[in-house]
Amino acid sequence: MSEQPIIVLDPAGTDRHAEYRALRERGPATRVDVLGVTAWSVSDPVLLKELLTSSQVSKDARAHWPAFAETVATWPLALWVAVNNMFTAYGGDHRRLRRMIAPAFSARRIQDLRASVEKVVSELVDGLAARPVGEPVDLRTELAYPLPIAVIGRLMGVPEDQLDGFRSKVDGVFDTTLTVEQATANTAALYEALGRLIAAKRAQPGDDMTSLLLATRDEEGDGGRLSDEELRDTLLLMISAGYDTTVNVIDQAITALLTHPEQLAHLREGRADWNDVVEETLRHEPAVKHIPMRYALADIPLPDGQKIARGEAILVSFAPANRHPDWHGETADDFDVTRTAKEHLAFGHGVHFCLGAPLARLEIATALRQLFDRFPGISLAVPAEDLLPLPSLISNGHQTLPVHLHPTAG
Repeated sequence: MSEQPIIVLDPAGTDRHAEYRALRERGPATRVDVLGVTAWSVSDPVLLKELLTSSQVSKDARAHWPAFAETVATWPLALWVAVNNMFTAYGGDHRRLRRMIAPAFSARRIQDLRASVEKVVSELVDGLAARPVGEPVDLRTELAYPLPIAVIGRLMGVPEDQLDGFRSKVDGVFDTTLTVEQATANTAALYEALGRLIAAKRAQPGDDMTSLLLATRDEEGDGGRLSDEELRDTLLLMISAGYDTTVNVIDQAITALLTHPEQLAHLREGRADWNDVVEETLRHEPAVKHIPMRYALADIPLPDGQKIARGEAILVSFAPANRHPDWHGETADDFDVTRTAKEHLAFGHGVHFCLGAPLARLEIATALRQLFDRFPGISLAVPAEDLLPLPSLISNGHQTLPVHLHPTAG
């Protein structure tokens, strides 16, 4: 079999849907260039689920990626593979770290946060209602951003005066157009902010996850269950994952409903509910398009006769997999809140399935319900084709989401 040319993924994410189609046309997996690093993009949902549950696939770059040392020094996405937390952990280390984080996202904890989420959304929607009539409002800035930042801030105990600083630095983590120097500077600033948070919580512990993790670390001492590096990088994971992904899904759900009025009609006439909207948005436009990286621990034969060789990197391509016609038929590219089967991989699959999924679903549904109840005549303030994508091959949202708010329909 002749080797196909490598697809160079667009770091600016200019035409993501065309890129998804190109990847799927190559078969279950194909070689891609990710900012200069060659990896296998897997976009077939069946194969992807197999790899995400296989003991022969690791997320530990240091242990299982021969190119790790030479790559991290010059790769803008080095942070994605060099952090030391459950995102990059494998086997026993992953189980240990996940077990420590899981209590923060228990069903009881999420239920306890429900009233807080409702309150935050109500305050944000009240603020929107106070804006001058006819003035366009950027809902990404005024609703999608502040909600998850406020919620994860309370969960983690981040002081309010530090929240905006974390927001801008986390945005930099997902921006894949940054140079190596810019990405390195952003990582240094992010770690400095995390250091301030750790110092503040050591000095004044509270009823939050940061204080709980600090207590675990300090009680065990050096060589205990959580190293200083693991503590810092775990906080990074929880703050970034709990923020950026939720922002994007709120953004994409609003955009989809405003560009598909027939789908909004399904909601208003009782043929679908807000949970249907959340799940279909997660399938149709997941918050994360591609996520780096995993690594083959052995040669992995592919259905088309190719193979992923031991030590090669694997890019998990959630977005193209979610729209695969073998999974969702000829209408896979359509946004349809009445779709019977809305299964997706937006939160991952297997042992790395996102712990924060229930909280994200709660935030998104609450934001959408209150927004559309309060402003039934809401409309985009610009043509849909003028909405610019985030400069990222990872993060899936818009740079801005300008709308006109109307308290009545029509």
